[in-house]
Order: sequence, then structure tokens, then C-alpha cells
Amino acid sequence: MTPYTLTVDAPVIGLLARLAQLRAQVAKLVDERSADDPTADDPLRGLYLSEEAIRHLLLHPVAQAPGFRPTVEGDDDQLARLADRFGLTALDVHILLAALAPDLDRSFEQLYGYLNDDVGRRRATTGLALDLCGLPVHEPAARARFHPSAPLTALGLLTVEEPERPFVSRQLQVPERVTAHLLGDDTLDASLAGHVRPLAPRAAHSSYATDFTDRLAVLLTAETPPPTVYLREHREGDGLACATAAVHTAGLTALHFSGPPELLPDLLREARLGDRVLVVSPLPDQPASLVRTLTAPDVADVLVILTGTRPYDPHWSEDDPLVLDAPRQRAGQVATWGEALSRDTEGTGATGISGRTPSDPNHPPPPNFDLAATVAPYRLGADHIARAARAAQRLARFDGTPLTAAHLRLAARQQSASGLERHARRIRPDVGWEDLVLPGKPLAQLRELALRARHRDQVLGDWRLSAGGGRGRGVLGLFAGESGTGKTLSAEVVAAELGLDLYVVQLSSIVDKYVGETEKNLERIFTEADRTDAVLLFDEADAVFGKRSEVKDAHDKYANMESAYLLQRLESFDGIALLTTNLRANIDEAFTRRLDLVVDFPFPDAGQRLALWRHSLARVPCAPGTDPARVAGAFELAGGSIRSAVVTAAYSAAGRGESVTTADLVEGAEREYRKAGRLVPGEGSW
Repeated sequence: MTPYTLTVDAPVIGLLARLAQLRAQVAKLVDERSADDPTADDPLRGLYLSEEAIRHLLLHPVAQAPGFRPTVEGDDDQLARLADRFGLTALDVHILLAALAPDLDRSFEQLYGYLNDDVGRRRATTGLALDLCGLPVHEPAARARFHPSAPLTALGLLTVEEPERPFVSRQLQVPERVTAHLLGDDTLDASLAGHVRPLAPRAAHSSYATDFTDRLAVLLTAETPPPTVYLREHREGDGLACATAAVHTAGLTALHFSGPPELLPDLLREARLGDRVLVVSPLPDQPASLVRTLTAPDVADVLVILTGTRPYDPHWSEDDPLVLDAPRQRAGQVATWGEALSRDTEGTGATGISGRTPSDPNHPPPPNFDLAATVAPYRLGADHIARAARAAQRLARFDGTPLTAAHLRLAARQQSASGLERHARRIRPDVGWEDLVLPGKPLAQLRELALRARHRDQVLGDWRLSAGGGRGRGVLGLFAGESGTGKTLSAEVVAAELGLDLYVVQLSSIVDKYVGETEKNLERIFTEADRTDAVLLFDEADAVFGKRSEVKDAHDKYANMESAYLLQRLESFDGIALLTTNLRANIDEAFTRRLDLVVDFPFPDAGQRLALWRHSLARVPCAPGTDPARVAGAFELAGGSIRSAVVTAAYSAAGRGESVTTADLVEGAEREYRKAGRLVPGEGSW
């Protein structure tokens, strides 16, 4: 019989060799233990503990790993520092140490098994802990140290298990997170993963440091105990940016939490272990239980900052926090962007802003583009700016080019999370000013619209030209003109100029037959647009922003209520909204008064029509002698119709496998005339 031959790969051989080394180490340890162990030859070893074995353990404790240095009382005593932060008494510390011992020295398992008269119960019990402290188990004050409201259990340092057993035989367990902290490991509790992250000091830049944040920083460090603070946000993210800057200014560290109230016990323990500020942002939909817990007197030792967009409700808690209005985040923040870009360059070893590695970290190379103009439209907090900077650097490395404005704009748009897609269609702009064929006046007005969007914080905020009365800093424009004159395209160009996405509102997702539902849908859109860096487009706005009429029946009444709501909402709007209409006269004058600009799109004359034909044919192969000038002069078509005519001509030529001819252009133009129900000029003479 022929024996089989097995081939063993090299990695397997290496693993077998490591196992052989481990076996040798185990054998050595067994020899060392059995040399002077009186129970080495006992066949019932491990099933019971004799007095001789216990005394051997007391005289010969299990050797610790080489290099192990137990902490001692003094400056390096982690347990003493923990007792100070948690306000523990000497008795609490002794109980905690008794419960902790088996997790640090396994010989205590056997010792505790002996003292518990049960080799299977290898942890300290309440009765054993009190015995070790020299206290009788019937003493009420001693038993109270294990009550759920006592410091050790209430603060999450100790768990009393097995509530069904008699009090004195309930086992004590120290959570693994507390054990790790005492051993010098401050990795965040695994139960908080995905809900907690450290607020890095570098995320707070001096550009956000204001008199408000300075006063908040003083408050965080001066008062004892410090008050819980609620920062009311005008726009989501304002409060977090303000809290981050204040914590950094105060020289403190913080944890950012956004999770369910069920995690609060572990969260508070984590904050106390690291002596860190707790920043909760944003508040959950049902904040009462969370706010009530974090404002309770027994949490006064933890500095808590809450942020949210909703007004504070006194019903949330009987212990009211200090309620403050967070200052608005400014758009742009060029210094913050510059610092974030240079920091990411230094941290990753990537090419700098201009494609070079900076030789001086304090003076990074200037960008190859206008950084201020590029970031002006974005209202991002410092933390999101840092993330956008890292993303932009990665995009540049992916493209193999120096960082450009396009990389920065794309990364910034990704940081502006939006729920607008539930109600609107997103368009990623892919056009520019060269794609617009318009007279000088409307073109200048469109550029002014982009200018207003960039500098609104300076003009309306710093120069205090806002009208007041709770009015927002939004930019509102109306594009009026016949169909096909370039209104929607112009909105896309403005969005591209600002580096923002364009969201076209779907009227079908707004209008509802039930009373009040239309207003609710509009409120969702405006609220989401307020917190998103994007351009909002109401195409064919007549359906929503139409004129109010005399109330003759219930339909007129509720239609006027919708208009009244919109008038109020537009005044408090902070985003960028554009409206288009074919008939300007259909828009209510009250809406017109609230608009920043009204841009009239004229029907193109012969010269502009020729420019539109040539622009549409720029990349289309044309036969020699093709003359768009004749077609432009003969057919009065708007830009949208001209593009449709060129598409028709291109399909016709592609079907023949030839280039586009003048006859193809004429055929396309005639089709547009027939679609509009117009008489074709000189039909058949071409």
C-alpha cells in the first residue's frame, strides 16, 4: 500500500513551532509551581481547598509578569485619584479594592473561595467585603454602602450581583472599564461605541473664539459646582462649535455624546473617570428623560453642556439648566480652513495646499486658488471643516494632483448632510458662466446674486443691515421669463459658482389635499434647507407663491393661509432660495417685496439666438457649409427650444452616419414650431 504524502505550508510550520515554544513555557511553569506546592500530588486538587493549601498561597503568592509594577499610594496612585473624583470614603475604597482583587491577582480566587466556604464562589461577596473591613454585616450603615443609591453602585464602580440570594452572599463585580482605568488604560467604554467621541482640542480654532465663548469658558471653570448649560442653536451645529471652542479655551477635555438615554449611566461614569466635560449634541426627539438625568443634583460633579435647536421646555426638568443662545457660525472662516488644510498636510505627509510639503509648519504654503472665495458659502463648524479638509486632501491624492478649489468644494458639500432629497431632486451642477447666453443686465444680476450669498454674514451681520424682527440672512431671487429662456440653467450656474448642490423642489411632494399638510411639508423643506449648504429652487413657483384672492369660500381661505405662512417663513429663512415663473404677474406682490433680486429673462433676439445655436453645436460634428445663422434668423426660438432642435438634428445625422447639415437644423427647428402649435415660416422652401 502506497502511503500518502502531505505537503505542509511554511506558515503552518511556523505556527507549530510557536506552539512548541508555548508548550515548553507551560512545562517550566508547572515545574516551578509543583516544586513547593503541598497539593501538587493531591488527586482532588481544585475541588477543595485545605488549610495547608491556603497558608501556602498566603506565603507564596502567584508571581506577576516581569516588569509589573503595582501602583502605590502617592502621586501615582490611580485608585486615590479615582476616589477623589468620585467622592469615595475610605470604606468605599476598601470595599472596591476587595472586589477588584481577583481581577488583578488570581490567587485571590482561591483565597476567596476558601473564605466563602465554596470553591466555586471565587469573588468577594458583600459579607466577605464587610468582614475584610472589620464591620459587622448587621450594621445598617455598613450595609448601606451596597445600596443602589450608594456612591459605589450609583456611580457604576461596583455591581452587586445575584439579587435573589441572601444579602451577605451576593457577589461583587467591578466593571471591566473601571479595572482598565485603574491599570492606566483609558480606552472608551465599548458600550458607548458609535455614540461617543472625544472632542479634540484642535477642532476649536481661535476664529470661533468670541466674547461669548470666553465668558462661557470662565463659567465652566469658575463656579463650583458648575451649572449645566443649554445652548439654543439657530442652526444645527452652532452649539457644538461654541461648546468646543469654550472647552478648549478653558483648557478642559470633553466627550461628545449623541445617543439614547439608556447609555447615560455608562456615559457619566466615563466622564468622571477622565474628568471630562460632557457635550450632548443634538438633543434626541424626546429629550425630557435625558435632560432630567443630566440636570439632577447627583450629577452636579459632571460639567454638562446640552445643545439643540428647540427652545428649552421647563417641563423637561425641575432643575433648570442655564439657557443661552449660541452665536451663529459664520460662513467662510478662512483661518479655520487654512489651519485645517495645513494640519492635515503635516499629519499625513501628503502634498501641501499647493502640491508641496511645507517646510515650516507655522507658515504653510499659500493655496493656488482663492481660498476665501471658495469657502465663503459654507457654514460648517470647525469639526466639519477639519473633516472636509482631510477629505479634500484624499481626493487630491486620488486624482494625483495638487489640491484645487473643486476638491475643497466637493469635500465641503459632503459634510453638509441633507434630508432634502425626500422632497426635492438634487442636481450636481456641471455648468458655468460660459454656458449662459444672456444680455448684460440679467447676467450682472446673476453675478450679484452669487455675491450676496458670499458676503451676507458681513453685510447683514457685521454691518448690522439686517432688518431685525427675527429676519434671517437668506438670499431670495425670482427668475421671470418665458419658457426656455434659461431660468433653470441660470439657477444651476449660480449653484456651481457657489460650489453648492441645487435642489429642485418637487411640487407633488408639497401640495396635499388635507388642510395644513402643505404647510407642514413646506416647513420640513425650509428647516432642512436652513441646516444645509445648498441652493433651493422652486420651479414653476406660481403653484405655491401665487396671488392671494378675495375669500369667497373655504378653498380661498385655506389657499390664503398657505400664502400667509410662506410670507412669514421666507422672512426667517437663512438659506438660498430661487423661484422661477413664466408669468411674473402671477406672483403675489408681498412675495416680490421680500425678494433680494428679480431677474427678467428676455426672449433672445437674432444675435443671441445665433450665439445659442453655435453654443449648442460646439461639440457636434457639422458638415461643411452648415449655416446656423440662416436658421437663427428665420426661427424665433428660445434657448431651450434651440437645444431641443439641435438634439433632433443630431439624432437624425447619427442615424445616417453623417454630420449635421443645415437641413437637419431646419427640420429640428420646424419640429419645435409644430410642438408649440405655431406656423412654420417658409415651410418647404428650404
